[in-house]
Amino acid sequence: MAGKRRVFGPAFKAKVALAAAKGDRTTAQLASQFGIHTSQVTAWKKQLMSQVAELFADGRQRRPDQGTDEQELYEQIGRLKMEVEWLKKKLPRSAEVKRQCIEPNHPALSVSRQCQLIGLPRSSWYYEPAGESPENLALMRQIDELYLKCPFYGTRKVCEQFAINRKRAQRLMRLMGLEGGRPQRSTSRPAPGHRIYPYLLRDITITRPDQAWASDITYIPLQHGFLYLTAVMDLYSRNVLSWRLSNTLAGDFCVDALDVALSRARPEIFNTDQGAQFTSLAFTSRLEKSGVAISMDGRGRALDNVLMERLWRSLKYEEVYLRDYSDGWEAEGSLDEYFDFYCNERLHQALAYRTPAEVYAEG
Repeated sequence: MAGKRRVFGPAFKAKVALAAAKGDRTTAQLASQFGIHTSQVTAWKKQLMSQVAELFADGRQRRPDQGTDEQELYEQIGRLKMEVEWLKKKLPRSAEVKRQCIEPNHPALSVSRQCQLIGLPRSSWYYEPAGESPENLALMRQIDELYLKCPFYGTRKVCEQFAINRKRAQRLMRLMGLEGGRPQRSTSRPAPGHRIYPYLLRDITITRPDQAWASDITYIPLQHGFLYLTAVMDLYSRNVLSWRLSNTLAGDFCVDALDVALSRARPEIFNTDQGAQFTSLAFTSRLEKSGVAISMDGRGRALDNVLMERLWRSLKYEEVYLRDYSDGWEAEGSLDEYFDFYCNERLHQALAYRTPAEVYAEG
């Protein structure tokens, strides 16, 4: 004789569907907890999700067969799903940036649930990058030295110089943040949705400190990898106001350097290139709130920010290429000593053999 068929009420189904929608337990675990089959968990969750849009399309109006508790439950899961989808659209698309948002020791949210909330595949969180081979690291350093001498070289000339495949040259130069100095198409879109500002320093004579500042990013080689360096410099005195190192090209380290510089003074004009780090809202909004006019180089025009290029040239020939940094800690300590020397001791011919700190202080 067949057993009596179990009948589940709407409230019970909603409870199971809500637990399944949270995503912190597997279907099998939920089926065992509630004493039902896994197919029922899947079906009720699917039914719940399909009715969310219908519920919100009709405001808070209750269906005749729906109790107060169930209605609130449906609205809760609908609101949660809507907020999660909104959050995913607002988050950066870069997997590396999303990885930094994950908190592995969060008391309430598992890594799996956090990945689901921000739209990051869980495998991307656990993925360990292999890093570049010693051969590629040596080649990247050679490309960097060549780029200092010939910033107008593109990937074709780099291929001829080092007898390598063009795709390899493209990948390594992209990784280093380098590109040939030539006019390019689509110059108004360095990153999706980022605004481009005009170049304001053309035909302007800089006659005093804090009239114009500039910032840029460069590549710093290590024994077993590389870092990125950004600096903020006063263009009149050549005084380096702040600098930061980073192991990625995410824009946080550029914003940190800007915040430190703005805590010291405020320029009239701030000039950068059109890189995504400098066109991001996080960076430009700080300048706008401080009443600073934003200026950006034409794309591929290295000479628009020539004083920053001169700073990188001095830094690398006088410091970086004479060292062989074993890690980021050593690089940071050595660079700190160099920038102190550069600003306070190194005599500049263009400054009538005075130091940048001296000229900046006089202004």
